[in-house]
Amino acid sequence: MSAVATISYSQESKSPDVDIRNYAASTVSESWENIFKNTPDPSAGPNAPTADNIEGWKQLNAIMSKVAFGREADVKEKYQITVEEQKIGGVRVLEITPKGWKEDGKRLIYTHGGGYTMFSADNTITSAALAANATGMKVISVDYTVAPNAQWKEITGEVVNVFKGLNAQGFTMENIGIFGDSAGGGLVGGSVLRLRDEGLGMPAVVVLWSPWADITETGDTYMTLKHAESNYVYEKVLGPSADAYAAPEDQKHPYVSPVYGDFTKGFPPTLIQGGTREIFLSNFVRLYQAIDRAGQTVTLDIYEGMPHVFQIKSTESTETKVALEKMAKYIQKHMN
Repeated sequence: MSAVATISYSQESKSPDVDIRNYAASTVSESWENIFKNTPDPSAGPNAPTADNIEGWKQLNAIMSKVAFGREADVKEKYQITVEEQKIGGVRVLEITPKGWKEDGKRLIYTHGGGYTMFSADNTITSAALAANATGMKVISVDYTVAPNAQWKEITGEVVNVFKGLNAQGFTMENIGIFGDSAGGGLVGGSVLRLRDEGLGMPAVVVLWSPWADITETGDTYMTLKHAESNYVYEKVLGPSADAYAAPEDQKHPYVSPVYGDFTKGFPPTLIQGGTREIFLSNFVRLYQAIDRAGQTVTLDIYEGMPHVFQIKSTESTETKVALEKMAKYIQKHMN
């Protein structure tokens, strides 16, 4: 097995521009080798609209959601889950129940990714289903309002309201965990900090898949890995999404970009999972360091050669199976 990288040089900068979309590493599973060989051009795909173009975001969300729905088509049958729409704390959620589930007084909240501007609970069922299947827990998938229809204060407020709603149903914080992927991971971090600061307590455990923990273009791998992924080009999608979610002057607020949080005041045990092929890799390392330096319990679990939120892109791969097993054990350890 061989690795192939195409290197070109910009006439203006004369600096190497490494396109690794067809890179097939010998250190990943065979299923991932095949995926990498067919990865689309990183420059493909639509540009995001300007931050305040609500109609433009609606149209882009419709395009991206159609792709997501195609991926979700057989997930209910595959994992034999049940999906029920509810309202908790006044917020629409989907309750994802795994096969053979029995009431245990515990819940796992999930917040989906999509740059804060795309997708919904309905077309991100794969993440919730994988977690429900691995942990045996009922998952509460929060259908939060995407930007620019709402911004960070309202969106973190919706997550806080789900916690309040579960508390009102009799669930204590010690029996609630939370996980999120990509922007949903950043939303988890910001929402938990807000819960803590507002004196509402904190969940028992946090799991983050590829968290967008700093929505500003800050960190080494925003540059060094900028060509590694087809769907996460900062200039085309991430930058406009960041501006839709939070005004530039708010983008380093801890509830927006949790890497800037003060974790000395407390934070739940946290598992951060990601891959070496992600532009967000610096986000993971910086968040881990911030939590660790504050003396809190945190584990950084990085996977060789894996791209953004790899768990949902090859659900039967060795890497995904290992990651889900670690997630389940981590949650079980911290939710007695």
